[in-house]
Amino acid sequence: MTERWPGSAGCSEPETNVSVARAITSRAALGRLAPFPSAYAVPAAIVALGALVAWASAAHPAAMPVWLPYDFSWFAWLGTWLGVWWYFRGVFLLPAAARPPRWRRVSFLLGMLVIYAVLQTRYLYLAEHEFFLNRIQHVAMHHLGPFLVALGIAGAPLRRGMPPPLVRVIESRIVRRLLAPIQQPFVASVLFVGLFAFWLVPAIHFVAMISNRLFWIMNWTMVLDGLLFWCLVLDPRPRPPARAGYGTRAAMAVGVIFPQIAIGARIVFATRDLYPYYSVCGRFFPSISPLYDQLAGGMVVWIPPAMMSAIALVLVVNHLRLHDEAAPPPTDPRAARIAAMAANWTGR
Repeated sequence: MTERWPGSAGCSEPETNVSVARAITSRAALGRLAPFPSAYAVPAAIVALGALVAWASAAHPAAMPVWLPYDFSWFAWLGTWLGVWWYFRGVFLLPAAARPPRWRRVSFLLGMLVIYAVLQTRYLYLAEHEFFLNRIQHVAMHHLGPFLVALGIAGAPLRRGMPPPLVRVIESRIVRRLLAPIQQPFVASVLFVGLFAFWLVPAIHFVAMISNRLFWIMNWTMVLDGLLFWCLVLDPRPRPPARAGYGTRAAMAVGVIFPQIAIGARIVFATRDLYPYYSVCGRFFPSISPLYDQLAGGMVVWIPPAMMSAIALVLVVNHLRLHDEAAPPPTDPRAARIAAMAANWTGR
């Protein structure tokens, strides 16, 4: 007598075994997803915690610890914490062969922590009251943080970890058409240097520092532009699927060095105070003169960005080397004919 599976009408034993196997497989899959049960539960907790931190920073800013924001920004809070959550959720859900190496995951986490540290901790107050600290902040959120995030190869993990509706929006034709012009290598390079220089124009810098809305626009254009540029340059893949070839990416890394050196030199060798905002609003270190503060800030603009571009160039060349080593050796018909002729003479 054939055994029946509860709830099924007339399933034979082989079919029952298939159903059991499918049930076991689905349960195993559910067990694998147990640490990450939903794409929405943790983001909801991040939003709730953000609301609490926003209230505390508005009601008791002086009581906030140094690692929490005294000037809360929803964009900064959600951008960093949701980014970290979606990335590592995606890493967990990806097949083992598709996961970024461990050092790339660490790089991504460090990059997000750098961006968070200069935007949502007490360091933000220091950057508002000392020019050279402000330059360190901008280099961190335009160069170092996005550079480390780009090394994390965040594309696949983020797409896997995000809620599907959000992925569909990001990958929609409209969004791709909007991003396509600024993802061209020349445009991305001009934006990378141009935005950095734009916010350093003395008159624009003064207005941006006294306007809270413009201040946050300045900060997030720097972060997003840095991510756009470094993800384009540090993509380890060949073209296609990468948007630019290795030679183009190497040219981008080198090309942005010289304008940034010129910007830093202009600030270093200035003989007057170009940024009076910090004198008007008060400097955190009153013993540092405006010109010396400006000199230190100019050196920050001059040296670290150039060094990071040089490191990027080395990484691009290394990606090219790894790609060439992984490619099959080219077949040369002339070499084959020579080998055949040699075989006729030697008998081998």
